[in-house]
Amino acid sequence: MKPGARIGAAFAIAVAIFVASQSARHGEQNKDQAPPATASAAAPAVAAKVTPASPATWQLGAVTLAACELVQPNSGLSTAAWCAEFPVPENRADPHSRTIKLKLAVLRSRAQVASPDMLAFLAGGPGQAATDSAGLVASVLKPLLAHRHVLLLDQRGTGGSNALDCKGSAEAATPADDSTFDAGKLRAAAAECLKQLAGHADPRYYTTTVAAQDLEDVRQALGAPPLDLLGVSYGTRMAQQYLRRFPGAVRSVVLDSAVPNALALGEDFARNLDDALKAQFARCTAEPACKKQFGDPDQTLYQLRDALRANPHQVSFRDPQSYQTVKRMLDEDSLASVVRMFAYTPATAALLPLSIDAAARGDVGPLLGQAKLLSGELSELMGSGMQYSVICSEDADLLTTRPQDAQTILGTRMVDALKAVCSVWPKGTRPADFHAPLKTDKPVLLLAGQYDPVTPPRYAEAVAKGLPNARVLTLKGQAHSVMAAGCTPQLIQRFVEKLDPKTLDASCLDRLQPTPIFIDFNGSTP
Repeated sequence: MKPGARIGAAFAIAVAIFVASQSARHGEQNKDQAPPATASAAAPAVAAKVTPASPATWQLGAVTLAACELVQPNSGLSTAAWCAEFPVPENRADPHSRTIKLKLAVLRSRAQVASPDMLAFLAGGPGQAATDSAGLVASVLKPLLAHRHVLLLDQRGTGGSNALDCKGSAEAATPADDSTFDAGKLRAAAAECLKQLAGHADPRYYTTTVAAQDLEDVRQALGAPPLDLLGVSYGTRMAQQYLRRFPGAVRSVVLDSAVPNALALGEDFARNLDDALKAQFARCTAEPACKKQFGDPDQTLYQLRDALRANPHQVSFRDPQSYQTVKRMLDEDSLASVVRMFAYTPATAALLPLSIDAAARGDVGPLLGQAKLLSGELSELMGSGMQYSVICSEDADLLTTRPQDAQTILGTRMVDALKAVCSVWPKGTRPADFHAPLKTDKPVLLLAGQYDPVTPPRYAEAVAKGLPNARVLTLKGQAHSVMAAGCTPQLIQRFVEKLDPKTLDASCLDRLQPTPIFIDFNGSTP
């Protein structure tokens, strides 16, 4: 999920947008976790040669960690942590294969003696680096950090773990960019990406199950603490696969915006987006002031789509960052891309009726300007070959183009794009039980957003069917990635501490409400 519904990034978009939307709220996060400063003597009256102090280190199991700062992308914010590189074989079946280094970081508990279990955050995507979300994670898990360490491991192929970044081809390798879908261009962009990766990575070995073994190796090296898993979006798939293969290593699981194992990533994207949009737009038609101002936003959106299908054209708008006038091709693909980005958070979804209405009247600035801001925050996820390695190995062969999707806003372009890229991308192995539903008696808490456009609440309910010790909480008015909404951080804390999802008092979530729909750019009606 990158700008323009990036291929294979449908889940990462949500986390990345969410992190961006939280940055202002969490700018002062995690100060109490800063590593101890290295002491230095007062400067003598006469200059003398001073030997620099050794950097602060922390021994955790067999791993020596050094004090570090994790910088949040596209911001000046950083989070204090303890970092190390961890070597693993790229091809685990070949002892002579190249060694790659994984980046791991630990947010250290404030307790003198921390709890024996450790919380592991599993990032979304596929393609997002866990360490990029350090600020948000530190804020959401602050109650748990009082007694527990938090592990952030960049999954192989992301961030500081031998990232499969494809420079220059990212814009071409998208399912819905600023031009009409072209399968040939997508295949060519994927082939170019493979050339760039050839010197340092074999994409066949960057799958979920291989990464699950990486996580287990890291856990063992850290002293084998039991893990409390917190997965978001694609990270929920990683959590389920890890739990299936290493059940004895897991103490509890939180799945935020869950992806069922049985699902082929991409197959429901069009339906889920349409369902979320219709539910959001129904709020407008049910409010007299909104209906009077915008009529039926769903109808307006499809009328705009049909007009752009018949007459794609260049438009001009003022860039909200540079304030310069820029031109962009506006067609049905770019409209679908922009609308999809807006649907991921309650705040931007509340702007959709107003922005669509303005665009239908010829003013594209509100729609494309906001999309420019969102896409800028997501630029680090563009062109991630790790996305392709995961989806092409694990899902693409199961995807079929569904006729009923053709007339939706997203249409079949996502599935078509995945098939085009995966026709040339090398594929790793997929275990026979990979898509089998998860079954476990471990305590599991599932969180879902009422208006999630990519992992709707029915997904969480599907996962929970095989889990006798699980509970689903659907958050009213929320969309994708909900762990920071309202009192959810406190609920996660209570769940991890008590391990009893069925008796968890979640009544505080009743105070959550949808973001009021904007009638104009001053806000909603009083």
